[in-house]
This record gives sequence, C-alpha cells and structure tokens, in this order.
Amino acid sequence: MVSERAAETLRRTDHPGAPACWLSRHSSSARRGILIAALSVFLATPADAQRGNSQAPTSPVTGNAADGKAFYYSYSCYACHGYNGETGRAFVGNWSSNLATEENFIRFLRGRANVAPLAPSTSMPNFAENTLSDKQAKDIYAYIRTFKNAQPDVKNIPLLNQMVEDAARPSK
Repeated sequence: MVSERAAETLRRTDHPGAPACWLSRHSSSARRGILIAALSVFLATPADAQRGNSQAPTSPVTGNAADGKAFYYSYSCYACHGYNGETGRAFVGNWSSNLATEENFIRFLRGRANVAPLAPSTSMPNFAENTLSDKQAKDIYAYIRTFKNAQPDVKNIPLLNQMVEDAARPSK
C-alpha cells in the first residue's frame, strides 16, 4: 500500500507525457535534429550494449516499491536515469555492483555524500542520511528492481515513431 506522502508525490510528479511535452516545444527542424542525434547514438551503440549485458540482481528486497516510485520521482532520479532506468545514465541492463544488493545501494548513496563535496564534478546529487533516510533508499531500490531488462522494439515506441513521421514530412 502506498503511504499518503508517497501518493501525494505521485500525483504531483508522475507525468508520463512529460517527454512529449518537452519535445513539442521545439520546431520541426529542431525535432528532426534531435531525432537524427538520437538515432545516431542508438545506431553507434553496439547491439549487445543496447540489449544489456547482465542480469538484474536477485538479492532480497525489503523496501516498498510503490513508495519507492514516489521517491524516485520526488528526488528527480528519472531526470538522469529515465522513467524506467533504460535511458540517460541507464542502469537496467548494466547492473553494477552498486545495485547488486540493497546494502550496496545504500552504501553507494552514502559514499557519494562523503566523496562528492571533494569532487564537485560528480553529477549525481549527494544523499546523506539526513537527506534520504535508509527506508526511503530501500524503497527506491525496491522500485528500481521492478524495472525490466527488455527494451521495447524500436517500432513499438510511439514518440519515436511520431518523430520519424514528422521528420519525413517536408518542411514548410
């Protein structure tokens, strides 16, 4: 069951249409450029990297995935890791030792809080215990573990299909 705080966070921040809204603000020529850049990166990535090269962890999970989803959005994890862990700084398909267990995940978050002030170039925020409790971290970990390794077939991505169709239309 989702806590009231987690449910409120989901109501405020869970917007699956957000990427489409962001893209619609650009002109058709800009969308065409974005499409070309995205496809170039996709095509330049080796096929085994696109599919992922390791299995998801199987260690026990004690957090609440429903609450974890709310925290994943409220802490803006999706901004870098995507809505399903497969975009941006993806971890699905590239499960590192930091995600092997709940304990490793929390140790990674706390370690960053101790190291990042000395290395300001790191892009992931600091998550000291006074910022993100162990329970919240376990909940986020539980939510991350619900992500699947299977990426959709390119033809089954509606936004990408729309971009391809828009790019194929002649500019006015």
